[in-house]
Amino acid sequence: MAILRKIIEIDEELCDGCGQCVPGCAEGALQIVDGKAKVVADKYCDGIGACIGECPNDALRIVEREAEEFDEKAVESYLAQKAKESSEEKTLPCGCPSTQIQSFISPTTCQSANKPDIVETVEASALSHWPVQIRLIPPDAPFLGGADLLVVADCVPIAYPSLHRDLLVGKTVMVGCPKFDDAQEYVDRFTEIFKTAEIRSVTIAIMEVPCCAGLPMMVKKGMETAAADIPIKEIVISTRGQII
Repeated sequence: MAILRKIIEIDEELCDGCGQCVPGCAEGALQIVDGKAKVVADKYCDGIGACIGECPNDALRIVEREAEEFDEKAVESYLAQKAKESSEEKTLPCGCPSTQIQSFISPTTCQSANKPDIVETVEASALSHWPVQIRLIPPDAPFLGGADLLVVADCVPIAYPSLHRDLLVGKTVMVGCPKFDDAQEYVDRFTEIFKTAEIRSVTIAIMEVPCCAGLPMMVKKGMETAAADIPIKEIVISTRGQII
């Protein structure tokens, strides 16, 4: 039933899709769709405006208009469904190897000495596990236990070619896009990881572009929800591949 009430309105001209507003909405009413923040359904928005302070572009405001009445029970059901979907393993029917948990053991000194003498034209990979996508890593993955976590926006490895040498050695990496992926799903995933995995430290590497700014917010929101106190370091990479 539509009633006259306060509700969030988003100025699409000002919105750059950074996603910082999404974790600020406890009801999950906001979502990034086609690079812009959208209200998923009027009934999920309580009109309080907790998300407004998270927007760096002042693209959100509270207006009064006719809208479907806020439905607290619908919100609870919606959030429960999202949490269930987030926790389910996304394994394809074909047994796609992208979802198979793997840990890579570094070769011993003896094994390295007995390798064939092949000229290497690239640096060795520092990757210690698989998968690497945030959405594909379950909170109970064995390589998360007691890990130093490196959370990387997926454009960073393209812009910063020395990522393996400078940032990845000795760390467990999680990669994702804060603009095009589901921000609340990320928050839920980090929350479960921080609750169960005894993470020792978190390094977040993002690009200097505005849409990347949402990734640290999602990590911090997950940490806050999990009531975890873990050291965090943020690294920003320029579009020319330099650490700012």
